[in-house]
Amino acid sequence: MSKHGKKYLEAAARIDREHLYTVIEAIDLIKEAAFAKFDETVELDVRLGVDPRKADQIVRGTLSLPAGTGRTERVAVFAAGEQAAEARAAGADVVGADDLVARVRDEGFLEFDVAIATPDMMGQVGALGRVLGPRGLMPNPKTGTVTTDVAKAVTDFKGGRVEYRTDKVGNVHTRVGKVSFTKDQLLSNVRAVVEELVRAKPASSKGRYMLTVSLATTMSPSVRIDPARVREVDEQLAAAS
Repeated sequence: MSKHGKKYLEAAARIDREHLYTVIEAIDLIKEAAFAKFDETVELDVRLGVDPRKADQIVRGTLSLPAGTGRTERVAVFAAGEQAAEARAAGADVVGADDLVARVRDEGFLEFDVAIATPDMMGQVGALGRVLGPRGLMPNPKTGTVTTDVAKAVTDFKGGRVEYRTDKVGNVHTRVGKVSFTKDQLLSNVRAVVEELVRAKPASSKGRYMLTVSLATTMSPSVRIDPARVREVDEQLAAAS
């Protein structure tokens, strides 16, 4: 007996699991196959030809999606004094210093999607590594989440900036929008992620870089994209407009 429901199986029947689609074909398919009653998130999954066990082959960073993510990130800022005031003015959802550190440590407070910290707070925030690390919430200078300009960081993440990082086997999972986005919006966001990953390719990575690429929604099956054609998004964007 299948563990998937009827609607999932109907959606899966639309997709040829052996075929490698273009980006625009994949977008059409996931929009047609989406069946949830809520506005599903669209995620791009890329398997990279890197060895994340080697420090110089970890691919990570942030980028701003041109069409946004379709959701408002809950941002927590570890800061004190004037920088805390700037974070609040920029729209941070939670701001604190020692009190916020204690709240996370002692109460398990994790009701935020992004954590930003000023450099002077990292001594205390670093002690939360066991809590924040496994959830991908630990602030890091490489992703722009350890900064003295907390107002800009808050504005960026509230406005569609996303963080990406290879997992232990070299996969990168990145939100690229919502099912309700137009085809052009999804194509623009996919293009931005693909070009960012190409830009971030480690010099020590040899051989084929993008091994597998797929697009999926929250509830529906994934659609495989031809890695050799994934950078043709400009042409596909022009054809769709």
